[in-house]
Amino acid sequence: MTTLRDIMTTDLTTTDPRATLKEVATLMREQDIGNVLIMDGDTLSGIITDRDIVVRAVAYGHDLGSAATDYATGNVFTMEAETSVQEAAKAMADRQLRRLPVTDGAKVVGIVSLADLATRASGGADEQALQGISQPTI
Repeated sequence: MTTLRDIMTTDLTTTDPRATLKEVATLMREQDIGNVLIMDGDTLSGIITDRDIVVRAVAYGHDLGSAATDYATGNVFTMEAETSVQEAAKAMADRQLRRLPVTDGAKVVGIVSLADLATRASGGADEQALQGISQPTI
């Protein structure tokens, strides 16, 4: 059984809750990534994506000096590292998630993206579940 631990990215880019949109966008550019985890100490307090910055802030002309947490998703859904890829794909589809932080106990140890599920999961995730993540809800 392939687990999230087998396919997760462990090189996480994080910031603290005081970071601005500009600081987060700069991290994304420097690291060539599309999301940053917002950590309050060792606790995951949010996740912000490049799309969040564009759609929730820039499109409305908001100040790039604003706190990133104001535009981030809080109460982030996570799954344990030993979760099967199939179970994770279903949970991501059910919740329409493209990124899933992975935990080991209370500690964030990695992140899995929709692309990770599609390309790294050998024998991998249920194709229908993966397709469901990108489908608009009716």
